[in-house]
Order: sequence, then C-alpha cells, then structure tokens
Amino acid sequence: MTPPGSLLTARDLRKAYGPTTALDGADFSVHPGEVVAVMGPSGSGKSTLLHCLAGIVTPDSGSITYDGRELTAMNDARRSALRRTDFGFVFQFGQLVPELTCAENVALPLRLNGTPRKEAAATALDFMRRLEVDDLAAKRPGEVSGGQGQRVAVARALVTTPRVLFADEPTGALDSLNGERVMELLTEAARATHAAVVLVTHEARVAAYSDREIVVRDGRSRDMERAV
Repeated sequence: MTPPGSLLTARDLRKAYGPTTALDGADFSVHPGEVVAVMGPSGSGKSTLLHCLAGIVTPDSGSITYDGRELTAMNDARRSALRRTDFGFVFQFGQLVPELTCAENVALPLRLNGTPRKEAAATALDFMRRLEVDDLAAKRPGEVSGGQGQRVAVARALVTTPRVLFADEPTGALDSLNGERVMELLTEAARATHAAVVLVTHEARVAAYSDREIVVRDGRSRDMERAV
C-alpha cells in the first residue's frame, strides 16, 4: 500500500552485487515538501537505496512508485527524462563542470531541457541569489571555496524546480560551519519550492535538518519517528 499523500514510495527493495547483498527488503516513502534523512553506517545500503529511488539503479525485486507511476516498469529513456525534469541531485563533491562558469553550471540543466539561453541565465541567477552565491556567477568552480561550490551545486539541482531532490552526503567534504550553512539554504530553498528531499548522510547534525529519519542497516530500513 502506498502511504496517503506519498510522492515517492518503495516497497521490499532487494539488490545484490554478485554475492554481496546491498538491499534486503528496504522500504521508503516521502511526501511533497518533506525532508527525509537516510542514515546508516558505511556499506549499509543507504546510497544504493538512493540510486534505486532515483532510477539510476534497477532493483532486483520490489516496487518503486513515483507520483502514481511504477518507476521500475519504465524503460531507461523514461527514467532519464524524469531525472532531467522531476529529479534534482546534489553530490558530496558538487561535480560542477570545471570549464563552465558557476552561472553556466547552474543554467546547464535548463539549457539541456531546451530553455532559451537568456531565460536560463536569468533563472540561474535567481537561484544563485537564493543560495547566496550570485556574486560568483562569472567565476569558475576552481576559483571558489568548497562551501561556495556546494551552494552552486544546490542551486543547479533546484533550478529546474524538481519535485524530488536527492542529496548524497552533501556536506561530507565541508567543515561543520560551511556544512550547516549549506543545509540551511538547501532545506529553505527546497521547502520554498515544495520539493521532497531524500538526504543520505551518516552525520546526526545533518540529519537534524530533516523531518524524519530512516535508518538503513544490513540492507533493511527502519523508520524513526521524530519526537516533537
């Protein structure tokens, strides 16, 4: 059963890489505007869960439902289209294109979707302002700090106004001060656009920005209700 109001739901996901079991019956759900932290030790299966939810990896069995559609039944082309239009991604090291300016990096998803150059540039600058990095528009990634670069990466992930934002250890390469600022701005911007956030982390201080935590251990998930 899909939880009422859930945007993205997974049930009984199983995934193995040769003899190694990565997921062993994991469940997941997230609602629009909700931030869910996926926690667990290294090798627990949390990144595999994120990759399955995002349609990057196909589980061996189980179901993933996005907005009423079965993600696992889609072909590669349809899943790729979703990743361009409905899903946004933030990775640990940002993965900005070094040859492009920061503004061009943020505008890139829009340009790939066919948005005219001027419109894409204006929208990119607006999201850079929200993430407090509009003054870096003309700089290249190698000319900015790690914290600034990660905020540029968040702006790039949000510029298409995705319905689901996947963040895989987004502060893992940052010091605590820069990490907290990135999380503040990421969650504020995501909630402003009513995006659901799937946040993979092993840090309690990062998970504290979420509404709910799911702990993955040995490929199984456990929903931890947040006390209020």
